[in-house]
Amino acid sequence: MTTAFIFPGQGSQAVGMGKSLTDNFAVAKAVFDEVDAALSQKLSAVMWEGPSEELTLTANAQPALMAVSLAVVRVLEGEAGLDLKRDAAFVAGHSLGEYSGLAAAGPFTIGDAARLLRIRGDAMQKAVPAGQGAMAALLGAELDLAREIAAAAAQGEVCEAANDNGGGQVVLSGAKAAIDRAIALAGERGVKRAMLLPVSAPFHCALMQPAADAMRDALAKVTMQAPVVPVVANVGAAPLSDPDAIRASLVAQVTGTVRWRECVQAMAVAGVADFVEAGSGKVLAGLVKRIVAGAAPVSIGTAEDIAAWKARKA
Repeated sequence: MTTAFIFPGQGSQAVGMGKSLTDNFAVAKAVFDEVDAALSQKLSAVMWEGPSEELTLTANAQPALMAVSLAVVRVLEGEAGLDLKRDAAFVAGHSLGEYSGLAAAGPFTIGDAARLLRIRGDAMQKAVPAGQGAMAALLGAELDLAREIAAAAAQGEVCEAANDNGGGQVVLSGAKAAIDRAIALAGERGVKRAMLLPVSAPFHCALMQPAADAMRDALAKVTMQAPVVPVVANVGAAPLSDPDAIRASLVAQVTGTVRWRECVQAMAVAGVADFVEAGSGKVLAGLVKRIVAGAAPVSIGTAEDIAAWKARKA
């Protein structure tokens, strides 16, 4: 069965994530230690002890989620004989999860990924003054309708599709007033539900251009190898292996739409039937089930999940 490893994005963080891994596996502890050292911060303490408000800060949540994902991968390699090059056809991640996938597949070291995600989180937070941007989820809207609503609501301001998550779930991002107009319009256009999201900045839209510029500079300074398996990139919804193309895609991703539905569909069309979510939570597994009929994705984020995976593979 052809397998893809997928890596969660922001919103999947929770206090306590990764704790059972570090308590049971030395290789997991080594990952968290490496991230702490790279950031000169005891991020692992925030992950395991909170407070939740500190973990949710974009600059903390992004490297923290990557750390849990990479701890899962390292434990699977050490305990279950995982070899991504042999056992996976693709890696893919949702927004910041793309960095986790790239750290797992080789272009980035764990330390580089942590530092890049800290820069990314800081830059995304600073790109728009607090309160001036917003994001809204449209439930029961496909991408074309969501884009029509965004265009009608913009009225000269930024209002764009940020995430196409599949299963009729599209997230809009942009100026606060434009997003408020989009929510009102969504009801008129028959969208089942439209709601503001509790986020600190309007991610994945043109307002993030200062953050894209910061990532262009940061990525230019990092040495990248080709991944051992292709990454299905968010902005192109197509596999990439060339380091320069991956670098350009990561810059474009800051202001571009996360085309998650199309990423999953592309992997399914290429023969993937086994989707393995590595990291905190089960958000991506839920999205995959909506996108691919009959899919049975597996989420691995705890020591218990590792044991279940080993039993499945035995």
